[in-house]
This record gives sequence, C-alpha cells and structure tokens, in this order.
Amino acid sequence: MTTSARDALRERLDKATGDLDPPFAVVDLAAFDANARALARRAGGKPLRTASKSVRSRALIERALATPGWRGVMSYSLAEAIWLVRSGMTHDALVAYPTADRTALRELAADPGLATSITLMVDGSAQLDLVDTVAAPGHRADIRVCLDIDGSWRPFGLHVGVRRSPLHAAAAAGTLAREIAGRRGFRLVGLMAYDAQIAGLGDAPPSQTLRGLAIRLMQRRSYHDLLRRRGAALAAVREHAEVEFFNSGGTGSVAATAADPAVTEVTAGSGLYGPALFDGYRAWRPEPAAFFALAVVRRPARGYVTVSGGGWIASGQTHATRQPLPWLPAGLRLVGAEGAGEVQTPLRGAAAEGLRVGDRVWFRHAKAGELCEHVNELHLVDGAEVVETVPTYRGEGRAFL
Repeated sequence: MTTSARDALRERLDKATGDLDPPFAVVDLAAFDANARALARRAGGKPLRTASKSVRSRALIERALATPGWRGVMSYSLAEAIWLVRSGMTHDALVAYPTADRTALRELAADPGLATSITLMVDGSAQLDLVDTVAAPGHRADIRVCLDIDGSWRPFGLHVGVRRSPLHAAAAAGTLAREIAGRRGFRLVGLMAYDAQIAGLGDAPPSQTLRGLAIRLMQRRSYHDLLRRRGAALAAVREHAEVEFFNSGGTGSVAATAADPAVTEVTAGSGLYGPALFDGYRAWRPEPAAFFALAVVRRPARGYVTVSGGGWIASGQTHATRQPLPWLPAGLRLVGAEGAGEVQTPLRGAAAEGLRVGDRVWFRHAKAGELCEHVNELHLVDGAEVVETVPTYRGEGRAFL
C-alpha cells in the first residue's frame, strides 16, 4: 500500500471513529469483502471453508460465508463448533484439532443433530478410545471423524513443517481408516492435510533475499511431495471408507492447494483480515482490513511518542515479527529495546513529530483472529462511517482456548 493510500485510509478511519476512545478495533468492510472475493477466485471453483480461529466474530464469519465460493466452518475447538451449530450459523463444522473436552463430547454424542453437523479430527486410536469412554457406542449417535494427515516435508530424515499428526505415510492413514471402519459408533467422512510450511510461511521476508530464495525452493519441493502423498493417502483410505471431503491449505496456499486433484476444499481465514505477517508473501497479499487504534499519551523526547497499551503479541515462535505493526500514520516503528508493552508502547520515527497527546496511532496485528481476544467488539467501517458494531467471541463471553 502506497504512502498516499495509507494517508487516505488514516483520514477515513479517523473520521469514521472520531467519537470513539481508544483502544478499539475496526474492520474495513470494503477490504474484507475484496479479500473474500479474491480468495474465492484463487480457489478456482473449489469451496473455501472459513477458519473461525482467524476471524473470531460470528458476524464476520457469517459475512464470509455469504460470499459466493465459501461454505462451512473450520472451528478450533469442539465447544466452539457446538456453539456455532446451535446458533444456526452452520451445519457443517469441521473441528481442526483433536479434542479431549469430555463435557463437549457428551453434548455431541447425546444430540443427533449436532452429530450430523460436526466432524471431529483424529489421528490415532487413543482419541477414538476417549470418545468411547465418554459415551459408549450403541448408546450415542455415530460420530463423524476426519483423519489428520501430516503435511510436513521430511527430506533425508529432516522434519520441515509443524509437528501435528503421526500419520505421515499413506499406509498409516489406511491402517487407521481400516480400524475406524471396524469400530462401532464412528463414521470416517474426511481427510485433512495442512501444509504449514507453505500456507503459513511467507516466501518473501522483508530484507532477507537469500532466506526468501531458500523458502521458495523448500516450498516447491514440499508441494510436489504433498501432491504425491495426498493422492496416495486418499487412495489408501478409500479402500475402507467413502470420504466426503479432503481439506487442505490455508490463506498462503489457496491457489496451489486447490490445483491438487485430491483436494476437494481449501481452508482460509487470515486473508480476510490481512494481518501483517502476510506482507511477506509473494503469490498474493490481502488488503489490510483489520486495525486497532491506540491513543498517544506522552511525548518522551523529540522524534518519539508513547501510546497507551499495545502489547498485543501474536502466538508462535518468539520473534519481532509477532509484535503489532504501527501502520498509520506511516513512518513509525517500535523501539527495539522495549517493543510493544502491556501498558504503554514507545514509538519513534519521522511521523512522531506530527502527533500530539490524544491523537491516534493505528496498528495491524501480526496474525488475524487473535486481535479479537483483546476487544469486545469490532466497529465495521464502510467508507468514512461506522455502519455497525458487532461482538467478538470475547464480547459474547466465549473464550475457547
């Protein structure tokens, strides 16, 4: 985004929220909708499943699902999936991670309507055993399950990617599929393989040309490995079950993942908000759509200002890229010795000279939905006007993890 475009955005956001006192968060609806449409185009006709973890507001999950090409929700906890289904938002919720929430499992097992709308993620027998201890087969509705296939790349015994499922080889997926087919009370309906080293890793890190080249080489080789393994896993599982879907990918790999003939749907969510980490991607960069405002409360020295709060740190490895990014006005940066603080954050740069106590600094969170854990509501901006204020999960009293 050019400096002039950022100046125009700042003017528009300041005008729309002039009566609000920071801290607060906004979503620019024009950018959000443009991102939703762009992601659907990149999926090439395959449906996009909304990653609720990256949105964390029911109103905005619904807005994404109303966009042509979007269908179903990938939730991050079973309790959340139950809440979303009971609220009528979706009748197709895939829980992205295995669960040990016995209370939620009892609720799922006791309600045939929930059981037909929610699919659990599994990657081993122990997770099936836990379900059976909570609600014995024959005394519950059949539980829909999806196999989590490990999407990491393992060249020469190395492990490139995240450590999730133990099901790396197609044979291992086939073995577990055979076990599920032989157990009462379960129905295997899907597969998932998340390619974190592609979808979740920017291939153009700023000021790191050589690292970017190495990442792109790794991603190309990993992608070809995934094409082979996803197809083989699907064939192995189909010997024991008629699966309904094969889910894969994320915002950073939508187009590449959708091109795989084994994949039937792609997950995306972060790209709706356009957080700062996605500035390091080449293939597609979403428009920044989610921002939070903090107030300038002091001017400690020439070229510096201090804002109230700011320590909204993203999850993942401890690194400077996990800190929020001062975005408006352009020309501000965090102070390396202090970073983003819990109760105050010093900023420096040429733009500091134009700021006075009471002015606002607009930030972008490094990740997407985690922004919503810090605010109770999101102010939806259309043009230079707040047209609606909607609750976040936190604002509805829902904290799932």
